[in-house]
Parts: sequence; C-alpha cells; structure tokens
Amino acid sequence: MEGERKQDWWKNTVVYQIYPRSFQDSNGDGIGDLPGIVSRLDYLKELGIGAVWLSPVCRSPQADNGYDISDYQDIDPLFGTLGDMDTLIKEAEKRGIRIILDLVLNHSSNQHPWFLEAKKSKENPYHDYYIWRDGKEGCPPNDMRGVFGGSAWEWVPEIGQYYFHQFTVEQPDLNWENPRVREDIYKMINWWMDRGIGGFRLDVLDQIAKEPDKKITRNGPMLHTYIKELSSRTFQRGDLITVGEAWGATIENAPVYSNPDGSEVSMVFQFEHINLDQQPDGEKWDLAPLDLVKLKAILEKWQKGLYQKGWNSLFWDNHDLPRIVSRWGNDKEYRTESAKMLATILHGMQGTPYIYQGEELGMTNVKLSMEQYQDVETLNMYKERKERGYSTESIMQSLYAKSRDNARTPMQWDDSENAGFTAGTPWLPVNPNYIEINAASQTGDPDSVFSYYKTLVGLRKEYEILAEGDFQLIYREDPDIFAYVRTLGNQKLLVLANFHGTKVPFTVPAEFDSQGEKGGIRTLIRNYPDREPGILRPYEAFMIFAEL
Repeated sequence: MEGERKQDWWKNTVVYQIYPRSFQDSNGDGIGDLPGIVSRLDYLKELGIGAVWLSPVCRSPQADNGYDISDYQDIDPLFGTLGDMDTLIKEAEKRGIRIILDLVLNHSSNQHPWFLEAKKSKENPYHDYYIWRDGKEGCPPNDMRGVFGGSAWEWVPEIGQYYFHQFTVEQPDLNWENPRVREDIYKMINWWMDRGIGGFRLDVLDQIAKEPDKKITRNGPMLHTYIKELSSRTFQRGDLITVGEAWGATIENAPVYSNPDGSEVSMVFQFEHINLDQQPDGEKWDLAPLDLVKLKAILEKWQKGLYQKGWNSLFWDNHDLPRIVSRWGNDKEYRTESAKMLATILHGMQGTPYIYQGEELGMTNVKLSMEQYQDVETLNMYKERKERGYSTESIMQSLYAKSRDNARTPMQWDDSENAGFTAGTPWLPVNPNYIEINAASQTGDPDSVFSYYKTLVGLRKEYEILAEGDFQLIYREDPDIFAYVRTLGNQKLLVLANFHGTKVPFTVPAEFDSQGEKGGIRTLIRNYPDREPGILRPYEAFMIFAEL
C-alpha cells in the first residue's frame, strides 16, 4: 500500500500470549515465572510463533492481577528479576522471538511513588499526575461508576479531595493532560525499548483521554492526539509491534488507531464478536447459544472494514475468556476436530493471529469447586447471584462456561504430577484432563492439535495471500457452514468449515474442486485425512489454494 511503513513483519507472524503465573514454575513456589518461560522457549520456537505477549510482569501489589503497576521499570518478585527479563529478551531473540510487554498507561497503582507523593498535598509537584476534584466526604463530584462497581471517585481526607479511578480504588487514573506525565511515560517506554523489548500491548488505550466531568471515559476528544504523540516519541524509533486494547473501537475509528502510515499503533484489539453467546441485554453469565450467522457477519464487517485501511488482531482466547474449544467447539466427542476447525477459521483471515497458551493443545474449560476459584470477578458473581436468589446449580453452570479461571489453569506440559508445571503446589488447580491433553504427547504427533497449529503458523509465513488478500464471505445465511474466499491477484484461497457436530451436505465450488490435487489447486491443510464427496463431516475444515 502507498505510504505503508516498512516495519510490517507482524503481518506474517503469529503472536503467542503467556499468562506468566500459569505457564511454567521454575522454583517450586507454585507460581509461574520468567525463568520458567526461558526454559520453554524451544517449545515456542518449534511452534513457529514470532512474538510473545506477556501478561503484566512489572512490579505490582497485584490488586488487579498486575494491571496495577507500582514500578514500570522493575519486575515483580513473583515472576523474577529485571535480570531475568533481560535474559528472556536475549534468549527469545536468539530463537527469532520478540517479547511484547503489557503496559498500563491509563492508570497506575496507588502504591506507585507518583501517587504516594500526589496525595500528600495539592502543592506537591506530583499532585497533577492524577485527576483530582474538590468536594465533601460522601458527596463525590458526580455519579460515575467504576468498571468493577462502586463510585469512580475516592475520598482522600488528608487533602480534602477525590481522585478518579475507572477501575479499582487501588488504580488511580493518570492525568494525560499533564505534559510531565506524558514525558515520564515516554522516558519509561524508551528505557524498555533500549533493553531490547520487541513491542507493547497497551491496556485500555482508548481510555487515556477521559473527561470525567463530562462522563467521557472512552474515545475522548484528545485521544488520537495523545496516541500520535506517544508513537512519535517512542514506537517509531524502533521496529516494534504495538497493540492497542480498545473496547470502544468501532469499524469507523479502528483504521485511525492502526493507520498503515504507522502514526499510532500496529493494530487494535476489538471485542465485538465475544459477547454473542449471552442473552440480549444480559450479563456475560446469562448463557445463550451462539448464532453462527451473526458471528460471520461481525467478522466479515471487520475483515472488509479494515482492508487496506488498518490492521486487526485475530483471537478466540485470552486470559479473560473461556477456552474456545469448550465455548464454541466440542470438548468431548470432537475435541481435536473442533479445535482444528476453529483454528482454521481464525488463521485464514487477514490480521495478526494470537494463540493463547494451551490453545494450541486444545486445552479445555475446568470444573472447580467454589472454594478453588481464585478470580475476583468469579467470586463476586457467586456472592451477588446467591444474594439475588439464583440457584447454586445455575451459578455453577455459568462459572463452568465463563469464569476467567478457565483460561488460567496451569499449562499442561506432560502427564507427570501437576502436568509438569510445578514441583510445588500450583496456585490454581491443574485441569484433571492433563493426563490426556498435554504438550509432550502432541509435539511429536503429526495429527495433533499442536502440529495443526504449527502448520497454520507456517502457512502465514509462506503464503502472502493470508496477509494481503481481500475477503469474501460465502454461504452467508447458512447456519452450519463458515466459509470465505481470499483473493490476491490470480491467487485464491477457500477456507471452509462445518461449525457443528452433524454431517452437512456440501459440494466444493468447482474452481477449488480437484480431488487429485492437480494443476494449480492444492489443499494446504485439513482436519480429516481425506475428503468425503458431497458432505462435510462434524467440525470438518480445510483450506484450498488455487492459482488461476
């Protein structure tokens, strides 16, 4: 594309997300750490990924799983030391892998030195690093609510003011209107870049330009001015991958975030597709069947809306979402087939795919007893719904389906005790099915879910059509079939999947139909060993490439 920046390596790579607490423990304390990640880099190299996004590892009181940072330039002792991070960066680089740091620029911890100074007095030079309003105790400036409940304002009696926090009271919002705040943030980011960090995932980036007096929290008027300044002072110095988390992203503004000129960030995380299996106007816990036609329409909208205008992140799973094979696949009779089918759909689209740890093994949701759950959202939901009269059975069904702890059970490395995750007691129980589902049993098996993902990662490097081809949804209204065609010049790619567990009558379009794999037509990947004419078997999926 005209004007496109040269740092576009991330278009042909796949990113792997690690939740450090649950990936690999090296010291027997039951919590994963940076040396543990280093010990598993060869596994990631074999998978073929080009970058690792680490969920937060900076120093933090852990009021919100590390998204409350008290020192942006140190590592939390839970995970190791700054020296361990330097080792991880260097060892990953040797294997062609870049490390993406999770940064929270909307707010800090209330234990950050800036905030400890800020609350001493109104005259303190750090006071205006945060957002304060005068008031009386018990009468906050307005009725804004925090994301996790309660008022978004917290009273500080020492100075007779309220501070603003969109999340927990331990996470005061930074004041981006203050140029000194921005300067200190840029210095910190450049410090990480000089240490060799390969990119940043920017938490709730669309909320940094808030205007609390007007009750504006997302997409404030100064948002893109701030992001452009941030990028010009930091990211554009290097060959980075930058990902903005933007729950407020729309098809209209997402191209601004990810403009090909590189003025803001490489790509956005948008979440429109992830709430399709809940009741209309309900909470995430109010379960409903997935409407495949709606899912296809939303994904098509983003594929077409960003084509040659921006860049998208492709994901089914992350640390806050349930396991996709349990959610929209079939984790019992057709676990392997449905895991591969879902991967085929995602990795065939334009954008940068993200694999969440264990997704490449087909890891599943877990059923814990209530005493075993750790996630604060899960515990709050149980308490609130019990008080509202919900039955224990209905509450637990919702938790089994949607609890964030489903994604956080330890990585399943082998069939030894605790799945090879730790020599101690894991901080969260290991899913009992680790005996059957583990990395050791899959890495050498050409028919495994792991090997399938490895092939998909390789195809993205080899076939430019996956990065640059346009997108055409077909069989739009079909309730079972998810199919689309990618086109680049004289090349075409058919991605076709049966989304459900029943046989579906189907005939492959003539331009892609070559059972003998002759001429310019070839099957790049499929999740059954052969094709059965006239039907798609349960969760069957494949990609067919044609050069016309």
